[in-house]
Amino acid sequence: MHPTRDRGSAFTLLPIHHVQLAIPRDGEDACRRFWAGLLGMHELDKPAPLAARGGCWFRGGDLEVHLGVEEPFAPARKAHPGLLVDGLRQLAQRLEQAGYPVAWDDEFPGHDRFYSVDPFGNRLEFLQPYG
Repeated sequence: MHPTRDRGSAFTLLPIHHVQLAIPRDGEDACRRFWAGLLGMHELDKPAPLAARGGCWFRGGDLEVHLGVEEPFAPARKAHPGLLVDGLRQLAQRLEQAGYPVAWDDEFPGHDRFYSVDPFGNRLEFLQPYG
């Protein structure tokens, strides 16, 4: 995906830098088990001024996920990131074996996809192009 600038535009939208999801206070260990342990991402050091707020950040490939403490916490059940995956069926199996729900959905042209949740109930979409 290459950035393009419309004629006459003074700016160019680039690929997303990160996705942020809300977590409850003291949810960092569950995040580490899910995002690092289960999904294989590595944890990033948060800048000191932001680390004091709680939460944690992870990176895997070109994807960066920021998990921030929100009070009161309510999981995002509709809004969600759509995460591209190579090895979608293997990931689905891994999530199911760890006790996470996997709901397949074939209504997105050109992609296999399923929905699941993080440890706090935030909706996640995982998809892989086919063809």
